[in-house]
Amino acid sequence: MTPSLPPPRLLILNPNTSPSVTALLADHATTLLGGAAVVDSVTARLGASYIASEAACAIAGHAALDAWAAHRAAAPRPDAVLIGCFGDPGLFALRELCDSPVTGLAEASFVQAARRSARGRFAIVTGGAAWGPMLRRLAQGLGFDDALAGVHTVAPSGIQLAADPAGALPLLARACREAARDTGADCVILGGAGLAGMAARIQDQVPVPLIDSVSAGAQEALTLARTAVPPTTRAGAGDGPAWCGLSPELNACLS
Repeated sequence: MTPSLPPPRLLILNPNTSPSVTALLADHATTLLGGAAVVDSVTARLGASYIASEAACAIAGHAALDAWAAHRAAAPRPDAVLIGCFGDPGLFALRELCDSPVTGLAEASFVQAARRSARGRFAIVTGGAAWGPMLRRLAQGLGFDDALAGVHTVAPSGIQLAADPAGALPLLARACREAARDTGADCVILGGAGLAGMAARIQDQVPVPLIDSVSAGAQEALTLARTAVPPTTRAGAGDGPAWCGLSPELNACLS
């Protein structure tokens, strides 16, 4: 009898500095995946408590690399890495640096939305006005610009919405209905780490399918862990410039 393989290990990397967000991400993914995967998590050691601006997102990219390097120095290689921010800061750089396959909440949601929508057109609802142009640019960079029908933002940030679910749910349900109506999308992504679990709670108030970005991220990361071939070499390692002011772990990763 062939022995069963252990479940894959997923690393959820939160590029903001809020441990409560990390715990929410890990709890949601663990509940969703059950025994199909072991879920580990790490929180950024630098940067913003939540990401709602270009500057915070840029710094979060550095924070994601630093958190990966610190985790990798102390723990075995995970089978896949999930960036726990709907905006995927550091996605392309992490792919260059990591010896594990990487995805993010946004990319995973785009993949699922394009797959589930009848015409391949989806809209996004998320918290924080600054995310509109940032997400359009990310969709273009990932090759989903034609599939993205529109981005509808609400004023509160994701962390503010998470802190007040009683107020957030009707606001988000209305925004999802408006996004579907105004863009003609036949699928809407409810994007944001802090919004984990909310899509299911408002689905019956929205006429098109909703995608929970954290659920999509966990599912796509598990698929990567099971099917992707890990990188065998890291681009740039050993032949790049000298680095200054980085953490010892990140400096070692880049050297």
